[in-house]
Amino acid sequence: MHAKSLAAMLLLFAALALLMTPPRATSAADAAAKDAAKADDAAQAAASKPDGDGFYSLFDGKTLNGWKVGKNPDSFKVTEGMICVNGPGPSHLFYVGPVQNHEFKDFHFKAEVMTFPNANSGIYFHTKYQEEGWPSKGFEAQVNNSYKSDPRKTASLYAVKDVMQAPAKDNEWFTYEIIVKGRQITIKIDGKPLMEYTEADDYKPPQGHAGKKLSSGTFALQGHDPGSKVCYRNIKVKPLGE
Repeated sequence: MHAKSLAAMLLLFAALALLMTPPRATSAADAAAKDAAKADDAAQAAASKPDGDGFYSLFDGKTLNGWKVGKNPDSFKVTEGMICVNGPGPSHLFYVGPVQNHEFKDFHFKAEVMTFPNANSGIYFHTKYQEEGWPSKGFEAQVNNSYKSDPRKTASLYAVKDVMQAPAKDNEWFTYEIIVKGRQITIKIDGKPLMEYTEADDYKPPQGHAGKKLSSGTFALQGHDPGSKVCYRNIKVKPLGE
């Protein structure tokens, strides 16, 4: 056979072999990326639909999708449908997800909380993401049923209007609600209103705390110190109309 004809035939066989070769199996990394994308899509789809009472879920129970933490990220872990906070502080986990584009003014926030002995945490609202330190914007709703070093207990609007007797017990789930409407803030524990505060028209934030005022913003969970363990689940919010 002529050399040129042989070469042409070999090229033809090579092209046919390529066409007949089955597609490369998807790599583990590609599969993981697709699974993560599907999880994100599912979480966003769920977040876009309120429940029968008008509440949107902020936590999918499996991942920290839609949340962002700065310093000391290992202080926050997802386990058995909960976000558990336990590790170096201060550390804060901010909601940055799709509900209301994580910007809330008037709202009804609700979560189930469990504190462990001598634990301190908090739920910030009207705040914004910052990499480290205590959030400078917004208010903190205190979570503390037995922490010895701070007399301000669960349901306190921290350092604004404080509750000095713990309304819940360690090692038991309780429902924490924060309702903001106009200039009114209400904190409920297990359905009972324990703190009501109205920001005066001439209110001025404390010196050095210019951000401690009603405005709008997101939510954040606080990691206070390595000895404090607090878990959160069923975290949701209902935006309230004007």
